Order: sequence, then C-alpha cells, then structure tokens
Amino acid sequence: MADTRIFNPNFIPLLVNARVSAALPAAGAWDAAPVEFPVCGMSNMTLHRVYTRDAVGGAYDFQIFYSPYSVVGLVPAGGAEWVAMDLYEAGLVIAGADAASLDQRETVTYTSQGAAAEAAVFGVIELRQTIERVRIRARESGAVGDPGTLQIQVTLG
Repeated sequence: MADTRIFNPNFIPLLVNARVSAALPAAGAWDAAPVEFPVCGMSNMTLHRVYTRDAVGGAYDFQIFYSPYSVVGLVPAGGAEWVAMDLYEAGLVIAGADAASLDQRETVTYTSQGAAAEAAVFGVIELRQTIERVRIRARESGAVGDPGTLQIQVTLG
C-alpha cells in the first residue's frame, strides 16, 4: 500500500530529553529510573548522544525499551510492560531446507576516543506508529569506578 500522507515541508520533529546531562550511575549500574516518553503516532526516532568520559577507558552502554501499551493498566495479566529492542539476523535461504534465524536483545556500547565531550547519533529507528512509549537506560561500562557524563536527546518524526 502506498504512503498517502501529505508531505509538510514545515514539519519540525519533536525533541525529547531522554536523559539529561548527568553522571552515569557508579559501579556500572544501569540508570535506576529512565525517563519514559510517549511516541504514539510517530514514525521514527533518532538518538543524539553526548558523552564525556571521566577516566581513560571510559565507555557506556545503552538499551532502548519500548511499550506497546499507553499505560501500565492496559498490560494483560502475564504480559510485559517493557520490551528491549532487539537485533534480528535472517538465516541463509537454501532450497529444500528450513532457515534458522537469530533474534537477541540489543545492548549498544560506545567507547570514548578522548577526554573531550563526544557527540554521536544512533538511528534512524523505525517506530512505524505501532509503539506507545519508549525509555532508554544507560550505564558506564568502561571505567566503572569513574563514570562519565551522558546526555541523550531524541528527535521524533
């Protein structure tokens, strides 16, 4: 089916502060309460990250979680409110044989190249207007005794 939406040259993507610029938790712990933000009706998102290491070897991990439910009260009994985004790799297609594909939750690691603040972009991630909420958690994974500072902003389109 063709995309019949009207193109609007004046459309300005939404910008969300998914993680304010602050030190990552100590000892390699994940963020305790990641910011949750609505993405209902959005087609895609792009992460804009700025990391400043606190020590040589600084690096951080992040994971993107999504929810197909607008509020926790809609989660069915036995269902999961949050699901980690994953990677999918299609298996080889060979005539006369079933294919075995791989699917695994994804953790992304960024390793610093120097002491100055480093900006990086991740995405575009397709949401396809099927996800209600997103949250992104992060942790220091390099110099866990000296966690760096990380900010994550997200543009939604």
